[in-house]
Amino acid sequence: MPSNSLTDPPASAQLTELASRVIALLPEHGRILVGIAGSPGAGKTTLARRVVAKVNEQLGSESSAVHLPMDGFHLANATLDRLGRHDRKGAIDTFDGWGFVALLRRLLTEHDHTVYAPSFDRNVDEGIAAEIAVLPSARVVMVEGNYLLAGTEPWGLINTLLVESWFCQTSEPERLRRLVDRHERHGRSPEAALAWAESVDGANAVLIEATRARATRTIFGL
Repeated sequence: MPSNSLTDPPASAQLTELASRVIALLPEHGRILVGIAGSPGAGKTTLARRVVAKVNEQLGSESSAVHLPMDGFHLANATLDRLGRHDRKGAIDTFDGWGFVALLRRLLTEHDHTVYAPSFDRNVDEGIAAEIAVLPSARVVMVEGNYLLAGTEPWGLINTLLVESWFCQTSEPERLRRLVDRHERHGRSPEAALAWAESVDGANAVLIEATRARATRTIFGL
């Protein structure tokens, strides 16, 4: 699909427009998944949470829309140690991609009961099982993660489940600043934080940026 670009920060008017766009995509019955992809530090989580809040405000219900981050499908640290991948946690092969796809399929077909999903706690650096509850009343799930638009199996299946996908883009200096700040806040030294942001996060960003053309639209300036 062609990509439309938004160049303003996520101010109130922009968020209202994005929420209205999501609501316009809703069928008479059922649930939709809207994807937000982008590199580490691009602002995906902030965008997803704000759009969810605005959709709920417009629809008049706190449970009409829910934010679902892909990060809950990080492989456990013990598993990463066993596989020898802990030193590059966040790479595409350090996630349970098949489990994530299975959850998205459930969300599109299971509407008569609550579907539970894992979250991710950066303080303990592990997934938390069943912390996110997608109630039967949820009509919109804002799915957010780095690799939603990747073409390799099973990730290539995700875009077929999304009614629309957005690619969240920000400047490289700002993205790097956010990543270093994040890593420092979770215990790394300034030197280690910068090294991880430039090496591990940087390598992931190269793969992720190459998927941008698959998005329905690109949102700049977050």
